[in-house]
Amino acid sequence: MPRNSVASDRADVYTRITTEIVAAIEAGAGTWHMPWHHDGSALARPVNISSGKRYRGINSLALWIAAAKAGYSDGAWGTYRQFQAAGAQVRKGERVTTVVLWKEIKSPTDIGDHDDGCDDSGHHPRIFARAFSVFNRAQVDGFAPASEIGLADSDRIGQADAFFEALQIPVVFGSYDAHYRIAEDRIYMPPFRTFVDAVAYVGTLMHEAAHASGARSRLDRNFAERFGRDSLAIEEIVAELTASYVLADLGIAHHPRADHAAYVASWLTILKNQPRAIFTAAGKAQQAADWMHACQPRPQAADLHCRHP
Repeated sequence: MPRNSVASDRADVYTRITTEIVAAIEAGAGTWHMPWHHDGSALARPVNISSGKRYRGINSLALWIAAAKAGYSDGAWGTYRQFQAAGAQVRKGERVTTVVLWKEIKSPTDIGDHDDGCDDSGHHPRIFARAFSVFNRAQVDGFAPASEIGLADSDRIGQADAFFEALQIPVVFGSYDAHYRIAEDRIYMPPFRTFVDAVAYVGTLMHEAAHASGARSRLDRNFAERFGRDSLAIEEIVAELTASYVLADLGIAHHPRADHAAYVASWLTILKNQPRAIFTAAGKAQQAADWMHACQPRPQAADLHCRHP
């Protein structure tokens, strides 16, 4: 395939997925409901029917949006061939959802410009995005995935408390609002009684823990050079996505926060002007979620070590 054609296809992948995300943000702006908010059910943990692995990063977000738009209630996804191999059949006329597979470039001539995975240090991992079309179980006849047994609400909240404790991030309770102070490397939280319920408390705590994951002593995340004055807005998206990924893993809902109303306009501006920005944010958020899992007694992200100050 000609290099110009490949570059065009790659740009189309970014644009298609970013356009869907922008539309979802615009649709929920009035109620602060963003596309990364979910109910904590199995739908929030999209999984591939063939490999049994969960989708990650930008793919989780893309599948959440598709499921919300179509009203799906199941998190099982697969390609046409994967469902066919499982003895099922995608119904005629069903609409596909685009997900991305990151492929390493073997040589500089494989494709043209290859700055897709540019990180904040200026390094350029030699990878590019390849689009795949998937379908939800609700679009298929003849497929019955294994049933999933969930924990009771109280058990999930207790599990989330233990999850946070394993991160060893200092926290002070009794503050006027929730925030993370970089200079102190410390989270400040309002009293528990000020939250609507335990789910709201856990969601806020995980959001602030996501900010703390970017400290120099941990993941050393800094968007200042790449995004300039928009770096704070991008960091907020990362924190929201990180909390969404982790809460989905824990089976806990992630609800809208009114204090993010101030960021909606800047998020939309950034994403419309830079289609790859949400890919960067989703990748950094998945890295943060992986770091949190690596800190657990039985880490689920063996490729990323838990670093404490």
